[in-house]
Amino acid sequence: MAAPGGSLKIAAMTTSSSSQNAAGASALPRIAVLATGGTIAGSAPDAANTAGYQAGVIGVAQLLAAVPGLDAVAQIHAEEVASVDSKDMSFALWATLAQRVNALLASDDIDGVVITHGTDTLEETAYLLHLTVKSAKPVILTAAMRPASALSADGPLNLLNAVTVAASGQAGGQGVLVAFNNRMHCARDVAKISTYAVDAFQSPEIGALGWVQDGRVDFQRRALRPHTLDTPFAVVDETAAQWPQVEIVTSYAGVSRIAVDALVSAGVRGIVVAGTGNGSIHATLQQALADAAAQGVAVVRASRVGSGHVMHNGAAKDDALGFISAGTLSPYKARVLLMLALATGSTQKDALQRVFDTY
Repeated sequence: MAAPGGSLKIAAMTTSSSSQNAAGASALPRIAVLATGGTIAGSAPDAANTAGYQAGVIGVAQLLAAVPGLDAVAQIHAEEVASVDSKDMSFALWATLAQRVNALLASDDIDGVVITHGTDTLEETAYLLHLTVKSAKPVILTAAMRPASALSADGPLNLLNAVTVAASGQAGGQGVLVAFNNRMHCARDVAKISTYAVDAFQSPEIGALGWVQDGRVDFQRRALRPHTLDTPFAVVDETAAQWPQVEIVTSYAGVSRIAVDALVSAGVRGIVVAGTGNGSIHATLQQALADAAAQGVAVVRASRVGSGHVMHNGAAKDDALGFISAGTLSPYKARVLLMLALATGSTQKDALQRVFDTY
């Protein structure tokens, strides 16, 4: 298996079973399954243990073998991209994954991609790919809240559903999706909302795009904001070493300006603030951030609440202070978008605000 952010390694190749008619098998969609580790590939010594496990220790071939009926849904091409606990996701691995997804989707031999991922940073990876994949073919991320060794492990069904969505012919042109617990979510909207529940992913305020169950895929709406082919963002070979440094700070009772001043001194290109309520910021922290913006640091105002939106010139005078409002993006996704925008050369506040209003 690959080390975190390491080189890609082909782990397995499976196709439809020999008992099927050859013509019928070749007519099945060709889906690449890229494994990156996570709880879905985790294992514990006790089947009753759903917390004390090691993530990313089960290979992609074993993951696929645990999903009965998969060979009737698609021809599967499987690769081991990494075997990490997603809390340790790195820029280098992001670059490797984005480049590999784009390379596979550019091939006439692949109709879609499914990525198995840890839940901790899944929403960040999904949004990064949503903005940087350059194909209309489906890309579906999935994961699990219980390790593969656990009683009632949720990974096999989530993986089956993800492949079903990718192979359905309905997911193309919808950007990157997350298939989890029978629901399909847009990468821009989805968030992890529980530390333990198998229904850990939701799309606050907006809701899921649709559902998948027993082989049936039903979309109720589509993603409206530009994505994939309609963005100027890309991840290239040099990106891993050139990500603009963007950090997150939080507003809370009694907060000081120490963190902001330290980040500015360290030379960060951007700061996202997770404000209270509608992105409101403690007066001390707000002054520190205004000082940072005056020194050329891009400052984005998001909310720590978990749902709703941050209105431009709402809880703070963004135009006067030099801030950008994140809209409905969480602080973590706002960081992803700000890094990508800064990497394209956008540095002016008005230009950055248009980026956040658009994507």
